[in-house]
Amino acid sequence: MTEHADKPVLEVADLAVATGGPGAKPILRGVSFDIRAGETMCLVGESGSGKSVTSLATMGLLPPRLLQVTRGAIRLDGTDLTGVSPAQMRALRGNRMAMIFQEPMTALNPVMSIGAQIDESLRTHATLSASARRTRVLDALDQVRLPDVARIHDSFPHQLSGGQRQRAMIAMALVLEPRLLIADEPTTALDVTTQAQILTLIRDLQAQHGTAVLFITHDMGVVLDIADRVCVMRAGEIVETGPVREVLSRPQAGYTRDLLSAVPSLLPRPPRRETRAKPVLEVTGLRKVYGGRGGLSRLWRPARETVAVDGVEFTLRAGRTLGVVGESGSGKSTLARCVMRLVDPSGGAIRVCGQHVGELSAQALKPHRKRIQMIFQDPNRSLNPRMTIGRSLVEGPVNYGAPFGHSWERAQDLLELVGLPADAINRFPHQFSGGQRQRIAIARALIMEPEVLVADEAVSALDVSVQAQVLRLLDDIQTRLGVAILFITHDLRVAAQICDDILVMKAGRMVEYGPTAQVLGQPRADYTRSLMEAAPGRHWDFAAFAPRASA
Repeated sequence: MTEHADKPVLEVADLAVATGGPGAKPILRGVSFDIRAGETMCLVGESGSGKSVTSLATMGLLPPRLLQVTRGAIRLDGTDLTGVSPAQMRALRGNRMAMIFQEPMTALNPVMSIGAQIDESLRTHATLSASARRTRVLDALDQVRLPDVARIHDSFPHQLSGGQRQRAMIAMALVLEPRLLIADEPTTALDVTTQAQILTLIRDLQAQHGTAVLFITHDMGVVLDIADRVCVMRAGEIVETGPVREVLSRPQAGYTRDLLSAVPSLLPRPPRRETRAKPVLEVTGLRKVYGGRGGLSRLWRPARETVAVDGVEFTLRAGRTLGVVGESGSGKSTLARCVMRLVDPSGGAIRVCGQHVGELSAQALKPHRKRIQMIFQDPNRSLNPRMTIGRSLVEGPVNYGAPFGHSWERAQDLLELVGLPADAINRFPHQFSGGQRQRIAIARALIMEPEVLVADEAVSALDVSVQAQVLRLLDDIQTRLGVAILFITHDLRVAAQICDDILVMKAGRMVEYGPTAQVLGQPRADYTRSLMEAAPGRHWDFAAFAPRASA
């Protein structure tokens, strides 16, 4: 970390934000902190604690008439941003302060090339010729270590990987060398190796430009790896602040201790006793190839063959959890889609309860679909916003011929099983928190009484305390119902605590497969060891508030 100047770049003093109109509700209550040049301040806390509202207030991006600053000051190099005009604020954005958003695919314009979007900032805030701007854009793309910057410059967002899009966002934010960089959960959806690369990149660019960084995250491992100081937020207030090592090793607030205790350990849990239960999911020689074989790409050329899954095989027994881990693009989600028969496999066998379902027609497959159900990553997109929770839950069994009344009673029972009141059945998805919506998604999968649950990054977007609750819920449901779980994740901490066995994938192939204690505790493959080394905060035992004994 760099030596910090005495004068703060950003100073937030007694900031209060409330909902607009009559019956205003406080969102932020007297938030105060400062950040100096070359320093990284992390804001942490549960969903709804006010972290993102703080960042949006700083950038002047609060939704008008819905949220408004009611008290306090936000000073950027001494200028109070709460008193500037909209035109002055637009001049400051990009030029003096910039923001990296959580999801670059929604923040980037899908119909503009990457180069054109970065160039737009230069055209707005700098007086440079077209050739000078292009040189500056290419240099910015090179600084964030993107390959073949000329190609990236002319590419559209959908043509880049998730990590490349996030790097492009960082290049756009830093092209004008702002004094303040706000990063709102920029690594949440990234695998551990890409996440480590992005964190290293931000640190290096910060050291190079002396930028002050406000970093918002719910990942305590990221906090340990990148922060100089940390502010813990709860219900719109700062409950604890201080140097990162001091807060993590000697937390004063009970809320901080609870957050740290909820962080899953990288040390695998004690293995559960082996079971003689029947195999409910058997995959042998699974292969999925996209393109080729007569397909056509643009300009009527034969489509290039892409092997997404190649020779994967495993056995999953009732009451057990198999974790599938690997980098983005390793084939994890394609594997899940093949198992669910959302895409047709190109080869190999998939047996559900002994029945080979890999080659069944859609009609012949229907009786078997209820045996294997999926929990998606984002329940807000997988739940119909126009249907009550009850209607969403009973839709599946009613489609399979179950009586509506019986299904409705079953839905109420399942809501209580996943920790929600039975009267929640008449509410709509937007009336629940993210963690509650994920519980609803679990109930919707369970109502079909499946043999197998496929969970595709089901807890990756949740904060640590809600994540811990959902993981305990899955463990409890598995104990009660004996359901098998295929758990797709990029979070090795989660995999270490919930999975009985681990399958590691790279470029569509299996590189390691075995009991969790062996694969994560004593990995044989270099690739698995590299994943473990990239895990943020790997040398810290958060629940014990101290470095790991083995570190």
